[in-house]
Amino acid sequence: MILEIAVFTIKPGHADAFAAAYHRAAELIASSPGCLSTRMTRGVENPDEFTLLVEWETLEAHLEGFRGSDRFHRWRAAIGEHLDGADVRHATNLT
Repeated sequence: MILEIAVFTIKPGHADAFAAAYHRAAELIASSPGCLSTRMTRGVENPDEFTLLVEWETLEAHLEGFRGSDRFHRWRAAIGEHLDGADVRHATNLT
């Protein structure tokens, strides 16, 4: 299992619009082959920062399956206008 951790910084004044866009587009990730679960969080100290956690069966399911698909382009189109930055990384379980 691979955990994708994506930290999004949102343009000032766009946080609520980003949250709404995410809710409309979330199914694009959740229904992707190899996606096990998704969860979006919003920062308490910094409400313009959101963290997306996605569990994938494999790294390839994310990078080749989702990112290489039309779903990714539609996902980015839905949320992109609200983004000020993004940091995406992957982790795996120790045990």
